[in-house]
Amino acid sequence: MTEIEADHRAPEAFAAGFRLREVVVRELEARRPTGSALVDEACRHALLPPGKLFRPCLLLASAQAVGGDAMSVLPAAVAAECGHVGSLIHDDIIDADTVRRGRPAAHRKYGVNEAIVAGDLLFFQLFACLAECRDRGVPADRVVTAVAAIARAGMDLCRGQSLESQLTGGRVFEVGPYLEMIRLKTAALFRAACEVGGILGGGGPGELAALVAYADHLGIAFQVHDDLLAYTGDADRTGKAPTSDIRNGRLVLPVILAHRDACGPTRRDIESCLGGPGDPAQALAAMTAILRTSGAIDEALALADSHARSAVEALDALPPGEGRELLAESATRALATLTATASPATSGAGTQPG
Repeated sequence: MTEIEADHRAPEAFAAGFRLREVVVRELEARRPTGSALVDEACRHALLPPGKLFRPCLLLASAQAVGGDAMSVLPAAVAAECGHVGSLIHDDIIDADTVRRGRPAAHRKYGVNEAIVAGDLLFFQLFACLAECRDRGVPADRVVTAVAAIARAGMDLCRGQSLESQLTGGRVFEVGPYLEMIRLKTAALFRAACEVGGILGGGGPGELAALVAYADHLGIAFQVHDDLLAYTGDADRTGKAPTSDIRNGRLVLPVILAHRDACGPTRRDIESCLGGPGDPAQALAAMTAILRTSGAIDEALALADSHARSAVEALDALPPGEGRELLAESATRALATLTATASPATSGAGTQPG
């Protein structure tokens, strides 16, 4: 994989992006649920301290990229994080994952019933926050259009979750359905963040189309890379157990690629590693050895790299300015991360698991 050379404006864009994140952090803390009910406590636990806040920052940058005021759409950035965290709470219940962001998952700490309600509460808080943009001077028709975009994304996310269950249960080792699944499940919230930011910021049809294309490509690159972390020794960066995908029999891209190209015995080994009755840690080590030897990790990284580059190219349709530079910097950082992940220590034929 080629080495990525950062744009000469990237340091300034990174600093601006960091400032945006700090603004979102302060807003989240100011809005933390203050009620004494257990569901409020569960929401506080899931929201704070926050994660990367990638989607809220994308929303603010998208608003800026079309000439809008980031501060007027700040409640929508909080809405993006509420929707994301609500989906994580429900994901952890479905996957029986007990750790999220390095601490007990909400259902582990408060019980399944309370966690489901907390996730639902955050979804409704999303719409309440989005409506507040009108009070900050955003025209009401833009808010209504943004609500429609959020609703579409939410429905796509649900369809993606359902499709993932079908692919996992049916052992569908096919690249096309996998990419469609992550386009629905993961890229949906990236699309929502960028499209909503563009809508609220007053973007025209061409600008919104560019933001949606950017978000689609970036969301796919993000998820493919995230799916690789358990097999590249970087699982701690996900904030959840590295054995989660193996234990749940989840068919991520490198597993699909390795299975496609393998002979019969290796295919059976791959299948036996997924959701089998044995020790998940041992299954993870065995699967990692197969993926590294097969070259599937490098092939998956190359696909993610291609989508990240396409995300950057989509921004050419936007006017120059800080917002566009922030979006480009996010994709550039994704490319740099992919380059680091593809180091000889973590991939390549014949490499043994660490």
